[in-house]
Amino acid sequence: MTSSPIIRLDRLEKTYDLGAIQVHALRGVTLDIESGSYVAIMGPSGSGKSTMLNVLGCLDRPSGGRYYLGGEDVSQMDDDQLSAVRGKRLGFIFQSYNLIEQLTVIENIHVPLFYQGRDLSECHDHCVKLAELVGLGHRLDHRPKELSGGQQQRVAIARSLANEPLMILADEPTGNLDSTTGTEILNLLDDLNSHGTTIILVTHGEEVAARAHRVLHMKDGLIDREVPQRTLLRVVAELEGNSAAEAPVS
Repeated sequence: MTSSPIIRLDRLEKTYDLGAIQVHALRGVTLDIESGSYVAIMGPSGSGKSTMLNVLGCLDRPSGGRYYLGGEDVSQMDDDQLSAVRGKRLGFIFQSYNLIEQLTVIENIHVPLFYQGRDLSECHDHCVKLAELVGLGHRLDHRPKELSGGQQQRVAIARSLANEPLMILADEPTGNLDSTTGTEILNLLDDLNSHGTTIILVTHGEEVAARAHRVLHMKDGLIDREVPQRTLLRVVAELEGNSAAEAPVS
């Protein structure tokens, strides 16, 4: 890991004006995240974690404070500039996969490059390698409805890597998957991070967060504490122990 932060937040604020009511989703978050990090963000509903991910992903603009991405202040950019940052510097993985049903696996992986004006024929080999990386080199011409949930999420991961992003942002990436398939996806994210990919994910699950090297807990629009990984590992071990104890004897 380098000592230069890929993300620097300086008293970041986000307020939603709902007429008579103002919702303060972020209340002055200050945070550094280094390149190559694997960070999980946890917290109860309404804590601000989804807003945080949206701001980090340049899907939403902060109301106050500064957001530096790769040393560049993106907090004051207009919509077109933010769109360019998303297309060139960020990769996204969603709980619901967000694949285009009419497109094949290879075409879905190509989508971020299409929005950069690049032609599929020029990027074909690159996209094929990404499909192979996630174990879908044999399903290039299949469409999402012909794939399992886990395979669709693998396509989403390959798509998130297509533009060679600075970092990947994942929103509950295993939320719609069974435990076995979820573990396979988490193993894949572990491997990507081990090769230097910066990953930031939002999750409710302790077992998912325990994969990260750094776990931030949010409450009332602030990071109220950083959870030691050993604490989460102990919680996961206790949960697994209870599950084994409660399993019926065959």
